[in-house]
Amino acid sequence: MLFFASLLEKPTEKCYNCKGLSSDAYVCRLEINGQNRRKGIDFMLDTMKGLKRTHYCGEVEGIGSTVTVAGFVQRVRDKGSLMFVDLRDRTGIVQLVFDDTTEPAVFEKAKQIKSEYVLMAQGLLRERESKNNDIKTGNVEILVTDLRILSMAQTTPFEIVNDTKTNEELRLKYRYLDLRRKKLQDNLIMRHRIAKTAREYFYDNGFLEIETPMMMKSTPEGARDYLVPSRVHEGKFYALPQSPQIYKQLLMISGFDRYIQLARCFRDEDLRADRQPEFTQIDLEMSFMDVDEILELTEGFIKKLMKDVLDVDITTPLPRLTYNDAMSRYGSDKPDTRFGMEIQDLSDIVKDTEFSVFSSAIAAGGSVRAIVAKNAAGVLTRKEIDKLTELSKGIGAKGLAYIRWHDDAPNCSFAKFLKEGELDAILSHLGCEKGDVVLIVADKNKVTLPVLGALRLKVGKQIGIVPDSGYNFLWITEFPFFEWDDESESWLAMHHPFTMPMEECLEYLDTDKGKVRAKAYDLVLNGIELCSGSIRITDPELQERMFRLLGLTDKEIEEKFGFLVEAYKYAAPPHGGMGIGLDRLAMLICGADSLRDVTAFPKVQNASELMSGAPSYIDDIQLDELGINITKEEKDEQ
Repeated sequence: MLFFASLLEKPTEKCYNCKGLSSDAYVCRLEINGQNRRKGIDFMLDTMKGLKRTHYCGEVEGIGSTVTVAGFVQRVRDKGSLMFVDLRDRTGIVQLVFDDTTEPAVFEKAKQIKSEYVLMAQGLLRERESKNNDIKTGNVEILVTDLRILSMAQTTPFEIVNDTKTNEELRLKYRYLDLRRKKLQDNLIMRHRIAKTAREYFYDNGFLEIETPMMMKSTPEGARDYLVPSRVHEGKFYALPQSPQIYKQLLMISGFDRYIQLARCFRDEDLRADRQPEFTQIDLEMSFMDVDEILELTEGFIKKLMKDVLDVDITTPLPRLTYNDAMSRYGSDKPDTRFGMEIQDLSDIVKDTEFSVFSSAIAAGGSVRAIVAKNAAGVLTRKEIDKLTELSKGIGAKGLAYIRWHDDAPNCSFAKFLKEGELDAILSHLGCEKGDVVLIVADKNKVTLPVLGALRLKVGKQIGIVPDSGYNFLWITEFPFFEWDDESESWLAMHHPFTMPMEECLEYLDTDKGKVRAKAYDLVLNGIELCSGSIRITDPELQERMFRLLGLTDKEIEEKFGFLVEAYKYAAPPHGGMGIGLDRLAMLICGADSLRDVTAFPKVQNASELMSGAPSYIDDIQLDELGINITKEEKDEQ
């Protein structure tokens, strides 16, 4: 009794056993235990001694046999002389039955059961009189002969049901309760199945699982590093890996020609629905394989995965688009190809018009491009088009021209600048008919294409042509090696500096960086990037040259990557690889709206964890040990 009392915490809310009266939970339990003892009922928390679980709740079988199950109480129904309890575990629900005539002592004990109590029950598995087709075990029930109450629960902050209306913030604060819901449990089980299939497939294809360090040297890889201070080396820091990129390349140099790791990665960047500060990727690297071989091997995994976990047949080889083709057709390097509405080039058709917006864009080396929303005139009213115009301006466009053909004659926003026949030529070229809406952007291609790509997705959802189902996998290949950064006014690596340029582009490294294409490839599913990879540079001279082209000095090269360049001098086999986002893959396969739905303990928008309160302040003793002085502290919200 005293031991049990020491484990109990005095809650601030009302006691769950006192019918709304404020009380100390321990005192309340003592009172109940006293009442039960006077009735000859021992209601102290039980143990499992003498019982062993024989079945999971959702997998009970063998009518007429004795079974033992364990789990959480989903629901209690008291019918007077009969009691029914729905017992839940990660496999499903089974109905427990308590009868006052067959097991009176067990029946009296069952009177104390409340929602979310933890029970173990043994009894006779029998056929149910009233069947429930909504659950796997709806044809059977357990007549309980031995009941163990293993743990009691206070009233939960929200009901543990799939269709909960509770706001996400409260559910994340009590994440361990939210994870009891079947929907989230099914998601995490699916995530497990994906990881299991990945390991099985790549093991069967000769890959070795090798762990790489979680504390490493800080190297520039695109995002900010999460830094870990060293106590032993005062003033120095480790970085948590953004990816195992350098280490897995070193493994290739070491002779481990096929590597896999379900690697934890960390990036200090702004969060979105499909991004967390820490995530898991199926990390791969392989030697003596070219791009086609790597893509073919990965397609084999995708085909097996979809069949194993969803029983969906995927046709391989998967479609491929070059980066330039994807941008020209869809305005995105991760296009959703489940619907059409592709971008069309109007430059040749409108180059001679008197509309200066069009002519000046073309003269400056840009283009005039459009998308046609079929049968959308009823949805895309003038008011809605104005909203799309503001959206376009918000992402870089100077404006949005349109043609809305709702009535007998099309309404064209730039009609007064057109000569006779020019509007008809535009409509004919675009295949535009009555009922359609045309959206046009004129600017440099780096503006025109992504703006129309964003409008394509927005309008596609607005008019209901983006399917809710389907799995359209797509490879994007031949990415640009460099991309121009207006802010720094310099060329940056689009992927990372270890990516191999295509051989035919090497001549442009010094003369025209915009023409250099990389042996890089991304796997896209329904408009979401699942993986990114490339063939790596293995020539030390070329690698140093690429570092210099990206603006690194010899000193910076030595400080940040000297060990890698040194390793290359001892011979490196041709190799390449990728990282497949396990979290994103699970999100899409589960049909979840956010990575939070497939992550056990996720972070929120500001990279904090509501349940534990991470990140938190560190006491002065720890700071002193690390040689760190805090000069500015974040103000906690009250």
